[in-house]
Amino acid sequence: MTINLAAIIIDAADVDSESTFWHRLLGGSITKTENHHFLRVDGFPAVVIQRAPGHVPPAWPQDGAQQLHVDLATDDLASADRAALEAGARRLRPTDDADLATHQGSRVYASPAGHPFCLRPA
Repeated sequence: MTINLAAIIIDAADVDSESTFWHRLLGGSITKTENHHFLRVDGFPAVVIQRAPGHVPPAWPQDGAQQLHVDLATDDLASADRAALEAGARRLRPTDDADLATHQGSRVYASPAGHPFCLRPA
């Protein structure tokens, strides 16, 4: 038996903002329906942004519940950090384990809908 990850579903009240963010960060192509935006990037499972009008972003790290987070590996942490922030991410911690000069550790962010994700060295 084989089980493969087919998609990652991300809830958001504003599907346009959230799908634009992930598209700017990962590239690929987007197919839109009224309630779902499907982001397809070579080498990734589909990233589906699902309309959730009552979505409340996780308050992690304050309340301890992340709901879900994604780790993204990069060969250039400093450039990926800038790209994430320019795409609309916000840092969840003012300082973290990342040393951008030596490409060690990881950076922790939230997407526009508040979903946490990390950038880490490949």
